[in-house]
Amino acid sequence: MDDVARAAGVSKGAVSKVIRNAYGVSPEMRERVESTIRELGYRPRIAAQAMRGSSFSIGMEIPNLDSEFFTQIMNGAAIALSNTKYQLMIAPGLGEMSGTPVLENLADRQVDGIIAISPEVTPEWLEELARDVPVVLLGRHDNPRNYDTITNDDEAGTRLAVNHLLSLGHREIAHLTLRMRTERPDARPPHTVRRETYETLLVEAGLAPSVSYCAATSDSAYVAATELLHARPQTTAIFAGNDTLAIEALRAVADLGLTSADVSVIGYDDIRVAGHPLVSLSTVTQFGETMGSIAIELLLERIRGGRTTPRHRELKPELRVRSSTTTVRA
Repeated sequence: MDDVARAAGVSKGAVSKVIRNAYGVSPEMRERVESTIRELGYRPRIAAQAMRGSSFSIGMEIPNLDSEFFTQIMNGAAIALSNTKYQLMIAPGLGEMSGTPVLENLADRQVDGIIAISPEVTPEWLEELARDVPVVLLGRHDNPRNYDTITNDDEAGTRLAVNHLLSLGHREIAHLTLRMRTERPDARPPHTVRRETYETLLVEAGLAPSVSYCAATSDSAYVAATELLHARPQTTAIFAGNDTLAIEALRAVADLGLTSADVSVIGYDDIRVAGHPLVSLSTVTQFGETMGSIAIELLLERIRGGRTTPRHRELKPELRVRSSTTTVRA
């Protein structure tokens, strides 16, 4: 795209708008860019399809490849597309190639719509992207004008988890979560909502919150959980921000020679391994496959139906009680 922009004497954004047949391009600029594309042979198949109105592809950006919950979302989206002409393009964000660069690359490939799971991308940037290509953002609690959102009711889900632990008699309840680089009132990541709700619930119960942060890796979660249990041996329960963190907390509990009778652990997501009898993790399900299916539904409403007004869908969570949580030891 840079070569086309340079040869045509226009901006990269102008080339992108011409290829996507976006609003606001003069006939003269369109002819100049399309002529340059033909001369340079720029992505002939995809560009030609886009000029005809569709590339029949949906891009999905995910933060990493390790999350089984993201796999659930991908499965739901793929199933929803199975009887259409559209193909799902998966674009993981790894290292420096995360968030904005991945979404830009998907847009450059003229996908007809984008499913984004990008807690660190600003709403302002997404608003601009969504002017050119339909976008559905998953997980983050935004108030957009140009893109759609799908979230879980994270406040209700956290209440289910924390109230479950309180009902078992736990009073020393710690929270293991990810540290968000960006936290704004108009763009609240799910881990932020869960942490804030946890803190509110414990204060309401007359208890002291205890929050431990880790990075989005298994080793980091395991180390953070181990350090938490060493620093606060009075801890009787851990509420983890997602199931991946919870499973690492279970590993830390086991490696310290403890069991659920000593430290209960509850997660969030209900990934498949959580229900394995050797794991048996209590958790809150937020229906990942349903989220993926709804994302496709919303995109196709925009692509096929021409909808331009933003829509927000919120899923109601459910508690799954298994053997990782038990009555507090007297």
